[in-house]
Amino acid sequence: MSLFERNGFDKSLSEWPGVTFVDQWDSHVAKVGPKVFAVLGERDNWRLVLKCSEESFEILTALDGIAQAPYFARRKWISISDHSPLEADDLQHYLRRSYELVAAGLTRKLRAELGIDLRP
Repeated sequence: MSLFERNGFDKSLSEWPGVTFVDQWDSHVAKVGPKVFAVLGERDNWRLVLKCSEESFEILTALDGIAQAPYFARRKWISISDHSPLEADDLQHYLRRSYELVAAGLTRKLRAELGIDLRP
């Protein structure tokens, strides 16, 4: 199952603590607590939008099929097309990293309520 398909996206991400899904912005959105960490654009040219580190942002946006995400004005949000050179394991890694980056911004109390433990 592909992460660029709703079923694969949901199946993979729903295993993580505190993840919910909503349909908004003509897309399928994954949130950790109240915060967005990934967006699946469901159109002719499928896209995953996610947050990444500064270093990853510079490296990834240099690749074909990956760009700074439109409508996410803050840097470090990227848009990955379904024809990017990233393999499924790499996509899974960057989605997990996005989840961790966004979850780290939640309060300790909310992370505890959601069962999120970010310790290595």
